[in-house]
Amino acid sequence: MTASQTTAAPSPPRTLSRDARRTQLIEATIATLSDRGFSRTTLTDVAKRAGLSHGLVLFHFQSKDNLLAETLDYLSEEYRTNWQAALAEAGPAPEAQLAAIVRADFSPTVCTPDRLSSWCAFWGESQSRPLYQARCGANDAHYNQTLEGICAQMNSQYGYASDPRRTARLIRIMTEGVWLDMMTLVEPYLVQEAMDTVFAGLNALYPRHFGPVPPPQDPET
Repeated sequence: MTASQTTAAPSPPRTLSRDARRTQLIEATIATLSDRGFSRTTLTDVAKRAGLSHGLVLFHFQSKDNLLAETLDYLSEEYRTNWQAALAEAGPAPEAQLAAIVRADFSPTVCTPDRLSSWCAFWGESQSRPLYQARCGANDAHYNQTLEGICAQMNSQYGYASDPRRTARLIRIMTEGVWLDMMTLVEPYLVQEAMDTVFAGLNALYPRHFGPVPPPQDPET
């Protein structure tokens, strides 16, 4: 046996449950969207990425439209589950809830290059926007209402006077803005720097509860 054979990854199992196979194909779709974008992704690309046949992709999803719709559902549910789990562990204090919901956006569950690029693919092309609005509108509304409620609690408990709706929008825009930087800059900053940037914004909005973020370390020091 050669050295390459001993270090090669094990072959995937020949048989998987229906749900496991569908998840495998959805994960391959996320990776393909990251590489090729919404309009250029094909079932053949996804099948090749997954190491499966084109016919098996059709068996599970029937069409590219169905595959993309279910991929978006998968991403949306993953995102919802992630931030709600973080919020449930944060306790009742609104500042702890706000910190948790922001940190959740930078967890390794949702903040990966492939996932960020896939979200951008669904957001960025006009043909995908009706699909996004139909599949993600309810989850987005729930997230926005939750964030607005936390901002309202910051006002009522601590005497801040900002508009909760606009403040929640600013926080969401800050997160989405650094996500975009991480996808588009020639030399994107790291996840920690992205999160620290959003916390710098929280300090500007709620200075009595979010202290100044230390400047980034010089990597050569």
